[in-house]
Amino acid sequence: MKRKLLIGAGAVAVLLIGYFIVRGNKSGDVTDIITDVKRGPFKVEIETTGELEAKNSVKILGPAQLRDFEIWQVAIQSIVDEGTVVKKGDWVASLDPSEFQNKFNAKQIELEKENAEFVQTQLDTTLLLREARDQLINLKYAVEEKRIVLEQSKFEPPATIKQAEINLERAAREYEQAKENYKIKKRQNAEKMKEQFAELRKVQNENASMTRVLQAFTIIAPEAGMVIYTKGWDGKAIKAGSQIRMWDPTVATLPDLTKMMSKTYVNEVDVRRVLAGQKVEIGLDAYPDKKLAGVVMRVANVGEQRPNSDAKVFEVAVEINGTDPTLRPSMTTSNKIIAKTIDNALFIPLECLHNQSDTITYVFKKDGAKTVKQEIMIGDTNANDAVILGGLTATDHVHLSIPPGLEDDEITLLKEMDGKRKKVQPKEEEQKKETPVAVVPASVSSN
Repeated sequence: MKRKLLIGAGAVAVLLIGYFIVRGNKSGDVTDIITDVKRGPFKVEIETTGELEAKNSVKILGPAQLRDFEIWQVAIQSIVDEGTVVKKGDWVASLDPSEFQNKFNAKQIELEKENAEFVQTQLDTTLLLREARDQLINLKYAVEEKRIVLEQSKFEPPATIKQAEINLERAAREYEQAKENYKIKKRQNAEKMKEQFAELRKVQNENASMTRVLQAFTIIAPEAGMVIYTKGWDGKAIKAGSQIRMWDPTVATLPDLTKMMSKTYVNEVDVRRVLAGQKVEIGLDAYPDKKLAGVVMRVANVGEQRPNSDAKVFEVAVEINGTDPTLRPSMTTSNKIIAKTIDNALFIPLECLHNQSDTITYVFKKDGAKTVKQEIMIGDTNANDAVILGGLTATDHVHLSIPPGLEDDEITLLKEMDGKRKKVQPKEEEQKKETPVAVVPASVSSN
């Protein structure tokens, strides 16, 4: 008998608890969950995912001079594993030199040709000037011979003497002309040698430059540090087999791990609320229990479209406060950007909100033993809750979903400045379907 009394008392207690916790609709045949209107601090948070990277880093570059030889991209043959710690001067990567090697071989052939042409011009000049000098000597001898003939003809008739004088004068004039021609030929050949030497030097310098570039196909570390792969225009890591382009010939980076930042993206709807200097709460997927603090460092002025996404997003850089030796580049972060903080606010879960005709937002509020459709005015929202500006008090209780049977009830509207507004009758809205409000949390970001 005692056992039956205990069982009966327990059943009554269960029924009483169920009555107060789980409420039914008007007829009481379906249950619904009730929640309180909360009062307290409210944070307008914009939640995003990001990726760690060093605030400062040294770039490991490929040979940017390839642009001078009309080579615009080159493949990476091999590269050290990401995360490898290297010293200054250690090997990091090797690039594919095949296309450049063809140009280098052609330049060497051109160098040999220019060398041959320079030597040939030098020999031709030597022979030409030698012939001109021999001609000068012969003409000088001819002048001496004519002078001797003139001296020997002083006892000859005047006509013979006159002829000898004319011959001497002609020989002297030819000698003087030959001397002037020799000077011109000498200058002419000197200029020709300068021109040929300039062509040779040009090809020699190009060959020397190409030799240095060819050596640069073996990439070495400019500083000591940990090698981190850089990302290409498509967001994928540049590794063995990838192409690097000469307008940004970065092969990898050596980050400064003492100062880290999280690079994230905020959608175009939320970016207007993100400002430099706002505080950020940061979590790490690799260390779920670790919580970090940061601050928004900069917000991009121009949006972009990320791969596999139709939404436009803006890059946001978040600097992490302090130093943490466990942080590594490329770690995934969860960021909560605190766009606004309200010290004392009324708020309810987003699930409680519904709308009618896209103009009236309302909730199902408990009013004593009954439930009413109450219009409310909402303010800021975050991922979970919405601030209530009017229509509810801190003592009210609301339903998390639509109680069955109350869909067609009239809505109790808010009071306006000039008095109470007319209630909306269900028959006036019979053509307008009543649906839950589609509230997009302000902190949800498209990444």
